[in-house]
Amino acid sequence: MVFTTHIFLFYFLPAVLLIYYSLPFKWRNLFLTLASYIFYGWWEPWFVILMMISTVLDFFCGKLISAPGASRRRRLAGLLIAICGDMGLLAFFKYYTFTAENLNRLLQTLGADLLPVLQITLPIGISFYTFESMSYTIDVYRGIVKPARSFSDLSCFISLFPHLVAGPIVRYNVIAEQLVSREHSWDKFSTGVALFIVGFAKKILLANPMGSAADAVFATQSPYFLDAWFGVIAYAFQIYFDFSGYSDMAVGLSRMFGLVIPKNFASPYRAESITDFWRRWHISLSTWLRDYLYVPLGGNRHNLRRTYFNLALVMLLGGLWHGASWTFVIWGAYHGTLLAFERWFGKRTLYAWLPYSGRVAVTFVLVLISWVLFRSSSFPQALSYLHSMFGGASGGRAGLLLAAEIYTPYSLAILALCTFLSFQRLEVYDWVEGLNWGRSVVLVPLFVLAVMAMFTQTFNPFLYFQF
Repeated sequence: MVFTTHIFLFYFLPAVLLIYYSLPFKWRNLFLTLASYIFYGWWEPWFVILMMISTVLDFFCGKLISAPGASRRRRLAGLLIAICGDMGLLAFFKYYTFTAENLNRLLQTLGADLLPVLQITLPIGISFYTFESMSYTIDVYRGIVKPARSFSDLSCFISLFPHLVAGPIVRYNVIAEQLVSREHSWDKFSTGVALFIVGFAKKILLANPMGSAADAVFATQSPYFLDAWFGVIAYAFQIYFDFSGYSDMAVGLSRMFGLVIPKNFASPYRAESITDFWRRWHISLSTWLRDYLYVPLGGNRHNLRRTYFNLALVMLLGGLWHGASWTFVIWGAYHGTLLAFERWFGKRTLYAWLPYSGRVAVTFVLVLISWVLFRSSSFPQALSYLHSMFGGASGGRAGLLLAAEIYTPYSLAILALCTFLSFQRLEVYDWVEGLNWGRSVVLVPLFVLAVMAMFTQTFNPFLYFQF
């Protein structure tokens, strides 16, 4: 099920809220779990079974690790079983086909037998809930959190539908106490509704129109350089408002049920460096990679060469987390190289001497180059597109047709609005926290407009569903 459908908006969400607030508190977590399983299994019921396997595995491994008097060997065994089980499921469903295809290319050169290439359906959200369930077991091992009181609590945490399929990646220590006791207030509920409406409008009114423009340009072979820049900027706004819109809705929905989870974005396109960008973009993933990969690898506690290696490796794995494709691997390597270079340069950039607006502009261009890798279906296509961006293509007759399609008053107006919203100081969360009757009045027509636009658009799921 998707947030931006009439089934969710007018049937599922009202029914779940009504039943939830009609129940005594002791039954609410169980009901949220059942509702989340229905939400997740709406398209493919067997996806629920896979998620339950992961939940059962981490629940019992958590008990094994935290058992009174458990030896260090037993605790380590519980941790390894959980990590291998979680990563094994993720690796099979997400990376088996990619690995088999690349190994077959190598085996062909050696004249060896080929591996079977299976067409495996990727379960939606598996990258997100796998990281959440795995972080639970790791934190229990580290002594950061106590094991879940019951299987019901852990399953509620992992399956919670607001953030289940596309984040933020929530850690158990953030939500553990709230599962036991949480406040339900009008202020929390109203700010949750406001966040949901803003996120919904981001997706429908901004991300989807920009996505249409980006798709048109990326589908064109060798676009004219102005068209290529327009296309990648449109994609930058599409992925930002699509993903941050989902995150806003996830945080807002959680607040409606009395749960507070962290925000996932902090005006990333206002970043002054790539290091700053990763403090602002997909915060839950970047902090997860830092705490569960970068720090265990040694972080910056060793020599500089080891620090650069750790940065590059973590971002390489972060790129692979996004998808089983060489473009994602190269995208991660690109960001890892830039992060390592900034660390080598004293946590500064070569353009640190520029005024603030100049630093932001250069960082934005560096990010745009990375989005070409992220959006392209293959590395040759990415190289061809970058060639067009830097004046290597004339566009020709196809360019004239493309220009007529993308440079419409509507597209230009949406692009201008996206630019203004991306680079202005006030964040959505600041605006919502200062919610009053005046701002509430603005939300009503915004929601109505977004719903009307939703019914005119073709089905357009969130980009991060595929990751």
